[in-house]
Amino acid sequence: MFHVKREDSDPSDDAAVPRDDAHPVDERPVVHRVRLPAKVVERPLRQVAERLLMALLVLVATALVVYADRAGYHDSSDDSVDLLDSFYYATVTLSTTGYGDITPVSDSARLTNIFVITPLRVLFLIILVGTTLEVLAERTREEWRLKRWRSALREHTVVVGFGTKGRSAVQTVCATGLSKEQVVVVDPSAKVIDAATADGFAGVMGDATRSDVLKRAEVHKARQIIVAPQRDDTAVLVTLTARQLNRGAKIVAAVREEENAPLLRQSGADAVITSASAAGRLLGLSVLSPAAGMVIEDLIQQGSGLDLVERPVVRAEAGKRPREIDDLVVSVVRGHRVLGYDDLTIGTLQLTDRLITIVRAGPGTQVTPHRPLPTD
Repeated sequence: MFHVKREDSDPSDDAAVPRDDAHPVDERPVVHRVRLPAKVVERPLRQVAERLLMALLVLVATALVVYADRAGYHDSSDDSVDLLDSFYYATVTLSTTGYGDITPVSDSARLTNIFVITPLRVLFLIILVGTTLEVLAERTREEWRLKRWRSALREHTVVVGFGTKGRSAVQTVCATGLSKEQVVVVDPSAKVIDAATADGFAGVMGDATRSDVLKRAEVHKARQIIVAPQRDDTAVLVTLTARQLNRGAKIVAAVREEENAPLLRQSGADAVITSASAAGRLLGLSVLSPAAGMVIEDLIQQGSGLDLVERPVVRAEAGKRPREIDDLVVSVVRGHRVLGYDDLTIGTLQLTDRLITIVRAGPGTQVTPHRPLPTD
């Protein structure tokens, strides 16, 4: 059995989108669904109900118009038109049925039919038929779009939790050239998913500890998974579920408590970041050396200033030592080992090596995709 230490809530790591503190209940929805960035028709049945109400108002208005001019109408059954007859005539007229048992006989009644009843009939048909076709077509189009999205989604990035950590992680990977269409956000909060889709990401609203929710995010076809929920126990369960669905994906998880990091690794995470400890170390470094703290902060902000990047060794660099190439090499990745630039076992660079270098970020900076390190 896993024992995950429960951490106190940290206001500094709240979701980027404000949550409703007045209702501190579990936001996990019973029904989950996929939301794509484009605006879609929501609550189509409600829209149909609203249009039906409008159609009923048109019907009532038509009946009142007929009743007000009832003297100009003739009923073949009893020669008189009452309120019920007015509603009957309005119904068969607006629906274009027209039995002919009640007819306008006076000039005023016929003029009313031409200039009032006929436009109301057209409006009635537009409200009912037009709305129904619009909603059905929109729903069909959205279902087709979702199917096409699922079939085309490959080698993408799934981000569980779109709070401060998750949003920063997405910004970092997108700064390296990953398109927003290749990012899927999973979060139990509707407000957070709305914010994600507004930023151009696809979103899945639901509890990521459930395998059916992760399947909707196509996690079994994902290349990398970022686990950044608000709680450490949730991170463990999400990592276990994600690893069960995808054995080959690279999973990076964040925890608040250092003692929970081994549990994440046992659960299948390839890398675990302790957010509280990392922030504390950066604070301590900034106290000892504010300049060094600024440099480290610059390095972890992808896309501006100095960037840490991982890239393969090019043919012209093979056979050279790390200090002999143009880029500033920090480490060399060889097989499953990460070696410091001054490690004597490196010798000369090989074409199968990968370099972790410090480069000046710019519009032309390209970072090749990371590959997972083999495990022992």
